[in-house]
Amino acid sequence: MEKIRFEEMNLYPQILRAIEEMGFEEATPIQERAIPVVMEGGDVIGQAQTGTGKTAAFGIPLLQKVDLGNKKTQAIVLCPTRELAVQVAEEIRNLSKYMHGIKVLPVYGGQDIGKQIRSLKGGAQIIIGTPGRVMDHLRRKTIRCEYVHTIVLDEADEMLNMGFREDIETVLEYLPQERQTVLFSATMPKPILEITKKYQKDATTIKVVKKELTVPNIEQYYFDVKRKDKVEILSRLLDVYDPKLSLVFCNTKRMVDEVTEALQGRGYFAEGLHGDMKQSQRDRVMNGFRNGKTEILVATDVAARGIDVDDVEAVFNYDLPQDDEYYVHRIGRTGRAGRCGQAFTFVKGKEVYKLKDIQRYCKTKILARPIPSMDDVAQMRLEKIMQNVDTIIEEEDLTKPINMIEQFVNESDYTAMDIAAAFLKMALGMQEAGGVTAREVDFGDTGAEEGMVRLFINIGKKQKVKPGDILGAIAGESGMPGKLVGAIDMFDKYTFVEVPREYGKEVLHAMANAKIKGQSINIEPANQK
Repeated sequence: MEKIRFEEMNLYPQILRAIEEMGFEEATPIQERAIPVVMEGGDVIGQAQTGTGKTAAFGIPLLQKVDLGNKKTQAIVLCPTRELAVQVAEEIRNLSKYMHGIKVLPVYGGQDIGKQIRSLKGGAQIIIGTPGRVMDHLRRKTIRCEYVHTIVLDEADEMLNMGFREDIETVLEYLPQERQTVLFSATMPKPILEITKKYQKDATTIKVVKKELTVPNIEQYYFDVKRKDKVEILSRLLDVYDPKLSLVFCNTKRMVDEVTEALQGRGYFAEGLHGDMKQSQRDRVMNGFRNGKTEILVATDVAARGIDVDDVEAVFNYDLPQDDEYYVHRIGRTGRAGRCGQAFTFVKGKEVYKLKDIQRYCKTKILARPIPSMDDVAQMRLEKIMQNVDTIIEEEDLTKPINMIEQFVNESDYTAMDIAAAFLKMALGMQEAGGVTAREVDFGDTGAEEGMVRLFINIGKKQKVKPGDILGAIAGESGMPGKLVGAIDMFDKYTFVEVPREYGKEVLHAMANAKIKGQSINIEPANQK
């Protein structure tokens, strides 16, 4: 069947221009089936998961139907988490980029309600929010719904799992009888069917079949790993495959904290995400992951709802998911936008049987892989060094170094091969030691603010060290003015500190033999594995 293009859907030219700019060429299955039906105004039940393009499937019709001359609220979208609400609002704003006079506003718990009320006073035609906070505004009459013609329940199954059923029903009771109700859900459990029966009229059901839910271009492997070895094996896999961005899934909040701390302690730039964190922390972590400053995000299933980042190259199931369907959700976060992704699952003992159930459910193969040895990691390091050498030979002018080596060969008993081998040994030795000398250091992207570099120091709160001690040592040893030192993030056993990039090498060199509170330290760029 030939794909329907957006140009054939009778959309406003402003929306088409935004769609084109966002890089969408043709509608996904859920979009080509849902957009025309939602635009007609009938109730819709859409069965589709994250990653199928469902936000645009309801966002485009909402924009098409908004009366720009009326500043009052005309559509409400309910989402299970604040992260998803922010993401949906962002995508609808991108789609409405060229429409003048439209306001799209996310409202959610955790944000100052006074600030939200002030934003709502200015009028917002489309409101995207979590059920509890939207209900709160409806009760306060800070959201009025006499002009609301459409309500969208996004990821309805997840909202029910999180206990929002009563809130959703309260919101629906506030809305005008004559309205359009659109519901999207990855699964259709009995409570969802009850809501559709009670609140929808002659709804059109649109289902994206299972085979479109699993992503074919994901290589899936499993490793038989004992619990105590998981962090070590995860580190080896990160070193061997070196993914640009990766997601690590754990089943509990406690495990997220443990794994994040263990990875940070090994010098990886990892951050955790779970429901117990303050909203400001979650925002900081998500922003860092979206812009690539955080390379590894460790998360629970619920916290990860709404993570929609195209460059995730690998997903690690540190814990086997409790539910077969969660496996599909988790691995679907990689292999986006036509890229090839990789999914690695850790199992121990009898969990292999659970893995067989997942394979049956997903109609996919998850292949056993041997655990990479330290030799494999060393081999991968060697290959990376040789790739860099290859690039330098191809792209750089080596006349001066060749002359210097020729002179050295002529004046000594060594061959050029001996010298090359010694340089390779030095390069490998530096990586194995985990440290680097100030002259050879290549900071790359350490995840710091622009113009700064982030350094890792293996001393922290447990050693009774305070930020002032770190600041004093850096300023005292390097001679750099203390006021130039940036963020200092202290953890139990280590600290991250940011300094201006131009001082980075001097600080590393000066601190190489320094002591803080009488203790010798190791300092290195934060992105050095």
